[in-house]
Amino acid sequence: MEQKDVVVIGGGPGGYVAAIHAAHLGAQVALIEKDRLGGTCLNRGCIPTKALVRSAEIFRETKRADEFGLEIGSVKANLPRIIARKRKVVDTLVSGVEQLIKANKVSLHHGIGRLVSPRLVKVNTTELAAGKIIVATGSESALLPIEGLDLAGVLTTDDILELEELPESLVVIGGSHVGVEFASIFNALGTKVTIVKRRPLLLEPVDQEIGRRFAQLLSKQGIRVITGAAVKAIVRDKALLRVIWDTSGGEEGIHGQIVLMATGRRPYSKEVGCSEIGLKMEEGAISVNEHLETNIEGVYAIGDVLGRHMLAHVASYEGEVAVENALGRRRQADYRAVPTCIFTYPEIAGVGITEQDARNSNIPHKVSKFPFAACGRAVTMGETIGMVKMISDASDGKVVGVHIMGSHASDLIAEGALAVQLGATARDLARTIHAHPTLPEAVHETAMGMLHGAIHFHRI
Repeated sequence: MEQKDVVVIGGGPGGYVAAIHAAHLGAQVALIEKDRLGGTCLNRGCIPTKALVRSAEIFRETKRADEFGLEIGSVKANLPRIIARKRKVVDTLVSGVEQLIKANKVSLHHGIGRLVSPRLVKVNTTELAAGKIIVATGSESALLPIEGLDLAGVLTTDDILELEELPESLVVIGGSHVGVEFASIFNALGTKVTIVKRRPLLLEPVDQEIGRRFAQLLSKQGIRVITGAAVKAIVRDKALLRVIWDTSGGEEGIHGQIVLMATGRRPYSKEVGCSEIGLKMEEGAISVNEHLETNIEGVYAIGDVLGRHMLAHVASYEGEVAVENALGRRRQADYRAVPTCIFTYPEIAGVGITEQDARNSNIPHKVSKFPFAACGRAVTMGETIGMVKMISDASDGKVVGVHIMGSHASDLIAEGALAVQLGATARDLARTIHAHPTLPEAVHETAMGMLHGAIHFHRI
């Protein structure tokens, strides 16, 4: 039997970060992973989809080359080569994580980790005695209980990452962030895309105004969005698939060569032995306190298995917090500044509360907006679609929310996250010198709009 200070079950962005951080703090650590290190994010989620996003971006920009005075000729999307590059990117980063685990002397065990007791974990035939345990088993795709899921051509978000032939048409069921990202990717590559969902496309927790503007852009890009459609079945219709739903006027449907199930994710806690040791659960998710400790002393849980913020960066953050608590350094999880990024075209990102949140909570607030069309750098890039929106507390001027739609929104949101986290005011941002010409100037101008007015934009 091996003795470890900390045993981590799950090697995703929560688990492997927890393991490395624990090692940095001097602990003897074991990490258990049943598949490849990196979890869903690195192998089937964040990283591979962003590799595809980059291919789509270059393809889109290449088709616009004449706008920039360039003559390129015909350009074609080669999906097998795009997928091959995606695999190379993933393999490179997985290898990097493997090297980090080895360099930090973390004991890696391949297999399913099972809780035998609050101080004992078993993986294969090996028993690991643990001072503290961290459960980081992630999540899995949540498929709707509809007829036809087993038909050829009906894909999960995992499956679509391995396509070797670009489909002529794609029907995306569900309006999850990942689903809309795939819609943008395949639309850019030339596939006819339709999104079918039951509720309006709001992309929560995105600011409602930005969500509405983005939904309008989808149709301009050629992506059809059908709402109010509770899909009941998928059937084969000759060479195509037909997605079917009921309406007040009778049955309706739409055809597609490929159907993508993008209906969200749910916590994965199977095979771990949660119930056997008495962990408190709620609808498959593990319950924890503000220190990420479960109802059983010494057992912690982080990431998607909590069923809360299903984001890789939150899992990593929680991994650090849980480890510090497990090793006696009391630290409370703080979720005031959790950025959300959606890698569509254009990108969307947000942090803090939305304007609607402020209204619903009766928070006295001010709102400032600045369009990308008035940002010099955005104009030079030919990326003038979008805006920065800032919400501040009217009582003290502190920035409580920043929401962006536009080029590099996922990068720009970092300044907003820092402002919300540190309690910075709009005046603090406005009085900070921002380099010119850059996209962050749009954030600067938005902050100035909270005070005496933006310099490069006059609202009529």
